[in-house]
Amino acid sequence: MNEKTIQEQRLDTLVEAFKADSVQYKDLQPPQDTEGKRRLLRSLMNIRMPKKLDDSVLAIQDEYLRERIRENGIVTLSEIPVIRNGMSIWQGDITRLAVDAIVNAANSQMLGCFVPMHTCIDNCIHTFAGVQLRAECNRQMNQLRIRYGRDYEQPTAVPMLTDGYNLPAKKIIHIVGPIVEGRLTKALEQDLANCYQNTLDLCAENDLRSVAFCCISTGVFRFPPERAAQIAVKTVEQWLEAHDGSMDRVIFNVFSNKDRMIYEHLFQ
Repeated sequence: MNEKTIQEQRLDTLVEAFKADSVQYKDLQPPQDTEGKRRLLRSLMNIRMPKKLDDSVLAIQDEYLRERIRENGIVTLSEIPVIRNGMSIWQGDITRLAVDAIVNAANSQMLGCFVPMHTCIDNCIHTFAGVQLRAECNRQMNQLRIRYGRDYEQPTAVPMLTDGYNLPAKKIIHIVGPIVEGRLTKALEQDLANCYQNTLDLCAENDLRSVAFCCISTGVFRFPPERAAQIAVKTVEQWLEAHDGSMDRVIFNVFSNKDRMIYEHLFQ
């Protein structure tokens, strides 16, 4: 039996298992095409609350996700050129990067995106890491609520470190960026700078020598992309100068052509 056939069987098994795990959708008739099944599985994973999953199903999920990521193509540091002082720009899906840590633009609940098939990075990272990631985030948040109260939410610019699970990245650093409600203020700019600085501090504390930053706060949090990139590059440059030898590589991960051009202009 070839890998494609095995992968199709894994997909069928997971769709049925995650349907059975969902009271609302347990009787849903799944689509017959592969892409439709993939979308259904991802949607069921997206809406699933953090709770225990049968070990045998979890093992199949892990095999399935790792093969999906292998199919997408894993990207190593050696494939990403250095532009200046250990910094790089890379355009693409952050879940493909084999680095010590990738940065997730999280929300203050820190449980990932529950919107089925949403295109945000939080959704993508949680999907391809597997359901273990939401469970770990939930455990950490429950511990923080014991300490700070049941209404605790993760503050802006305070990073949380988790395993990468099925991702090529060893670790994930989840951080809540500033939300721009009206005009951009100096305080919001400082909050964004703190996101980058605190993340790098956490990397140094945990001997994570390569990290890929997403474009923090520039999506639904409405931080102007050009100004965000300026702050990101300046903060990282200053941190690297002050912590010589602490990092092997810092990657600015962009997804759109517009963001890539913004960062490339800053490095000219």
